[in-house]
Amino acid sequence: MRVSRRAFLQSSGAAGAGLVVGFQLPALLTAAETAPATFQPNAYIEIVPDGAIKLWVTRSEMGQGVRTSLPAVLAEELEVGLSSVRLEQAMPGARFKGIRLRTSGSGSSSGTFRALRVAGATAREMLIAAAAQTWGVDRSTCRAELGSVVHAPSGRRLGYGGLAGKAGRQPVPGDPPLKDAKNFRLIGTRVRRTDGPAIVRGRAGYGIDVRVPGMLVAVMERCPTLGGKVLSYDGNGALKIPGVRHVVPIKSGISTGVAVVADNTWAAMKGREALTVRWDPGPNRDFDSDRFIRTMEDAFAKEGYPIRREGDAVGAFGAAARKLEAVYEYPFQVHAPLETMNCTADMRKDSCEVWAPTQTPETAYNDIIKNYGLPPEAVKVHTTLLGGGFGRRLFVDYVHEAVELSKAIGKPVQLLWTRPDDTRHGFFHPASVDQLRAGLTGDGRPTAWLHKAVGSDLSMFGLPSEEEKKDPQRYAKDGSPWGAFDNPYGFPAMKVDYVPVDCPVPTGAWRAVEYPSRVFARESFLDEIAGAAGKDPLQLRIELLRPGDVLRLGDQRLDRGRMIRVLELAREKTGWADPKAPSQDRLPGRGVALNTYFGESYIAEVAEVSIARDLSDLRVHRIACFVDCGLVINLAGLEGQVESGITWGLSAALHGKIDFRNGGARQETYSDFRVMRMNEMPAIETHVVPSQAPPSGFGEHSVPPVAPAVANAVFDATGRRVRRLPITAAKLRD
Repeated sequence: MRVSRRAFLQSSGAAGAGLVVGFQLPALLTAAETAPATFQPNAYIEIVPDGAIKLWVTRSEMGQGVRTSLPAVLAEELEVGLSSVRLEQAMPGARFKGIRLRTSGSGSSSGTFRALRVAGATAREMLIAAAAQTWGVDRSTCRAELGSVVHAPSGRRLGYGGLAGKAGRQPVPGDPPLKDAKNFRLIGTRVRRTDGPAIVRGRAGYGIDVRVPGMLVAVMERCPTLGGKVLSYDGNGALKIPGVRHVVPIKSGISTGVAVVADNTWAAMKGREALTVRWDPGPNRDFDSDRFIRTMEDAFAKEGYPIRREGDAVGAFGAAARKLEAVYEYPFQVHAPLETMNCTADMRKDSCEVWAPTQTPETAYNDIIKNYGLPPEAVKVHTTLLGGGFGRRLFVDYVHEAVELSKAIGKPVQLLWTRPDDTRHGFFHPASVDQLRAGLTGDGRPTAWLHKAVGSDLSMFGLPSEEEKKDPQRYAKDGSPWGAFDNPYGFPAMKVDYVPVDCPVPTGAWRAVEYPSRVFARESFLDEIAGAAGKDPLQLRIELLRPGDVLRLGDQRLDRGRMIRVLELAREKTGWADPKAPSQDRLPGRGVALNTYFGESYIAEVAEVSIARDLSDLRVHRIACFVDCGLVINLAGLEGQVESGITWGLSAALHGKIDFRNGGARQETYSDFRVMRMNEMPAIETHVVPSQAPPSGFGEHSVPPVAPAVANAVFDATGRRVRRLPITAAKLRD
């Protein structure tokens, strides 16, 4: 059964004698509205008599800065310094039953913003009421200030710690007043990462750093072909390696195999080298990614599932004075986070404890309960820091492997994926091809847009049943494919279709999920239209977004006025009207691309490149990003996410590609699956369109426009179109 990928990604009590305030996530409001008695708090703040303020963090920290932005929002309303807030990582279980702990959809900050503000304001008002009661004064004469309540007329002051007990007995205000934005001390400013020093000094604890008493270490030998399995194995050679303790077959996870368990990582890896395994390569032994791309191109002949229908696009295209057509290709990609997959598990007869860098701790928790028949109170899942997530850690296959292994050997074990394991044996971003056609009038006005997208379902979300396949709207009602469904431009006629093609490669969420490939095709082809029409590509986008209205597509609201504003800011800040002149040796070029993330955030990017005249060398010098994501919570955090996303997007645009030959992935490490090096990085700028709209998140939003902006800049420099990624000098010379 297929789960909606968009829904998947976007989806109080007392503690001691202090004051505890719970707040619910917006994601749970539906349940709350229908059954108020069943409301569960989503996270907690606690103020104890010693003055300590604790925030239970309900999101995983994987570099996006939630351990800074979330406490900053709380501290703003609670009127405390950020350094006063101590963090506890929320764990699945009774305390957080029904609470979303999953981190996905770039919604950590935006999804908790109002709830955190209300929680802080509620606690603040109860503390003020407690102080007023203590002094026997009118509540209106008191105010909160840096962890204390101050009585303005007398100057008396009581710290929150001393008020905690009495505050806990105050009536809970139903609608506490929130601070006026003009009085914000933290929100909207550059707030330094509170965990930054620990990370750069090597003191932060990631999953790979976990150590528990009696722990052994394991690595796995995995089947080299997709869907293959173990026929037989001989562990005698491995067991002769000093330090190797066990050799165990593993049946769970994405890629099954045989685990070698040892006293340390080195012994486990040497034992794996000495292991002998006979494989059944399975039905996909001949899978080849180049042939699969050609298979997808053959699927253009199919009608596919209807995604958008506006006007008679086929008729308008047929009647057009000029016709354009192009095919764009996006290769398989892998996540390649710096910290490879790992999990430490201690599975006992009547309990299980797990330490994992995961985006979905509640999934791991529920799976363990279900798979092993344990009572909920017997299962503990600790979420560590994540050395990169990017969607890979939405699924807990590596947790299943570690738990199975610990059960088999009866001891705690840390299962580590090596870099080749991580590159070849997880799940991947699917390859795709897009056919785009456009009709123009004789004077260059667009009359029709036809987009046929071909790809494969994200198998990690579950494949559709035969009955589900019969629903012609099953993709459109999910707003899929992203970037094709929510095309914001106002063409007189539009036809968008999607053709799914079966693929044996395990696929799932990758940073920005479906947007990168479709936006690459859409924004590149829009430049082709501009070139054919003799129009400036930035101005053409603005014209196609006018009159700046709100486009309603399903449950999405695309504000084309906000898109126009980010483009206008891009034109202003990049000096778009004054292109650089070629030099003796190099050809300069600029390109622009635009995208929206579900109508919640709006992003334009301008790339500046130069290319050697003999086309032997391509350099990206500058990428400027223009953002409207509503109210910015932490400007430093936003800039970091922009820079991270652009770096990721450049890695994919210039280097990224996974090839499959003979049923298996060929690339293994950063040496053959390249990511951007420091000496390749351009200058990156972040420009924010001021907004009082609610925060809308910005975790992966800067990724999709990168490839088309660079490809369009390459055309501007050379007159050569790039329709297949990655963009290389060799392709420019073809």
